Amino acid sequence: MTAKIDRVVLIAVAGDSGCGKSTFLRRVADLFGKEFMTVICLDDYHSLDRKGRKQAGVTALNPQANNFDLMYEQIKALKEGNAIDKPIYNHETGEIDPPERIEPNRVVVIEGLHPLFDERVRSLVDFGVYLDIDQEVKINWKIKRDMAERGHTYEDVLASINARKPDFTAYIEPQRGYADVVIQILPTQLLDDKESRLLRVRLVQKEGVLNFEPAYLFDEGSTIDWRPCGRKLTCAYPGIKLFYGPDSYYGNEVSVLEVDGEFDNLEEMIYIESHLSKTGTKYYGEMTELLLKHKDYPGSNNGSGLFQVLVGLKMREVYERLIASEAKVPAEV
Repeated sequence: MTAKIDRVVLIAVAGDSGCGKSTFLRRVADLFGKEFMTVICLDDYHSLDRKGRKQAGVTALNPQANNFDLMYEQIKALKEGNAIDKPIYNHETGEIDPPERIEPNRVVVIEGLHPLFDERVRSLVDFGVYLDIDQEVKINWKIKRDMAERGHTYEDVLASINARKPDFTAYIEPQRGYADVVIQILPTQLLDDKESRLLRVRLVQKEGVLNFEPAYLFDEGSTIDWRPCGRKLTCAYPGIKLFYGPDSYYGNEVSVLEVDGEFDNLEEMIYIESHLSKTGTKYYGEMTELLLKHKDYPGSNNGSGLFQVLVGLKMREVYERLIASEAKVPAEV
């Protein structure tokens, strides 16, 4: 019999398909350990299969195609330490398969299109992340993948993106406002780059979140523009630019970290890391070590890899603070 888990920490990772959730979760698994982390794809809560959606004329992004009541009931049960029989959405057949038994775990991650959409599910979440890809970058990435790997035409790719856009704008994008951190992937501002080869990546960190303190560059609360290229950081043209400063986002006070450009040598990332504070690392160089561990992962040589690792470290910190704070609360007599 499995020992009862005293506290299940629930993490939400929201974003569109193809935005890097899988890579991010592989990085997070390094920090928590695969055996202590269970990932639930919320596509499994589609109430309509592919055929049903076609008949109803709705996309998978539309709430009508998803069973939020069952999602809430089962996520709540897991958080309370109870096993569930979770449905399975089969991406190959587009049908709903028989359910599978899921046991509670120390960390449960709910990922997909809608983890922060339903107010009831949001109330269960301990820490929420949104991965946000700019439309221009999304089109370039999808064109590159679908035209090269799947034989689609440019017009087909554009049509499929535009068909999803109204539902994406209505139901997915607003979840950014509920996330504790948002990783934004944007076109570079260093030069004119029509193919999105270079990226500007912003980490938007909400202020005043319980158990979470935003990371900062140099001086907390200041506004910093930094070009670190020189003797300590190798940079090919057009170089790298970092930014840190306060901002407002969806009516919330936030701190923003930004990296524009690519790193030539990941070994030198330690120089950047040494100027960041409140990163959640346990020893000097841990962030750089985690990046180097999977330098072949997409985005490792730009801000997306750096911020995925940083957010993973902050998740671990939130988890440890939650567990520590609950351990101090005396049990009811």
